Amino acid sequence: MSQKIFENVAILGLGLIGSSLAHGLRDKGLASRVVGYDASEDVRARAEKLAFCDEIAATPEDSVKDADLVVLSMPVGATGEAAKSIAGALKPGVIVTDVGGVKSAVITKVEAALPEEIAFVPGHPIAGTEHSGPEAGFGSLFEGRWAILTPSDRTTDAALQKISDLWHALGSDVETMTPEHHDLVLATTSHLPHLIAFNIVGTAADMEEVTRSEVIKFSAGGFRDFTRIAASDPVMWRDIFLNNKEAVLEMLGRFSEDLAAVQRMIRWEDGDALQDLFTRTRAIRRGIIEAGQETEAPDFGRRAAQSEKGGAKSES
Repeated sequence: MSQKIFENVAILGLGLIGSSLAHGLRDKGLASRVVGYDASEDVRARAEKLAFCDEIAATPEDSVKDADLVVLSMPVGATGEAAKSIAGALKPGVIVTDVGGVKSAVITKVEAALPEEIAFVPGHPIAGTEHSGPEAGFGSLFEGRWAILTPSDRTTDAALQKISDLWHALGSDVETMTPEHHDLVLATTSHLPHLIAFNIVGTAADMEEVTRSEVIKFSAGGFRDFTRIAASDPVMWRDIFLNNKEAVLEMLGRFSEDLAAVQRMIRWEDGDALQDLFTRTRAIRRGIIEAGQETEAPDFGRRAAQSEKGGAKSES
């Protein structure tokens, strides 16, 4: 068991990340008490039955009143309002952090809502599955993953160190970068791939010449992987695209230009150019494996989650 880092932790938002964080804090003994809250009454009721928090609060203010750490773990579009709702209930010395996939827009909204004396440490664990809701959480989600911290003007050195220590204790490697750089990196590695997956799956479903049953029945590995990504939480991803639109549009423009180049290669039967492209992209895949960013199973934690919940067979 790890050493305790915080006495009282409040987690606002009890989906996959929030519930997994609660599991991890309790499994590793990193907090004396974990209080959860979610804007959905149904989610609060389900979380209470699952009992991964010591208490499920009825209001956001009640959840944070004794907290030494507050974690904002809702879709990024709701983070600013959540910060506003708890601003008057925070005790002196509390640290506020978040787990959103967009940083610049979140920092602007949260810091406008919080009192100036409250330390805020923007963060983003690079972890997840396509599943959502409080039932999807499991304590080992963050092990062997990256947690990115993006300090702002309201981030104190002491607060940054404690949040870094927390993510290390949860099993993550920690990287620090500017919010702007984070948003560009994630637009490249996560946001654009998700957007492409959503679009490809939507296109296949809309084809009149191919029935929906055939799309499902004859899904090869590539399309099957796209459907896994496209099954991600729609509210979360809607908010990510709207709150990181500049970086996403920049990367989408570059992708469109590159896709047009590939279209020309195929049209003019330029096999050498196609082979060169595929060789370069294959090298990127090998680099990801060598960096330890590839797991044995391509389902990003689903097998671990199911084994912890009773050893159910995972989807292949």
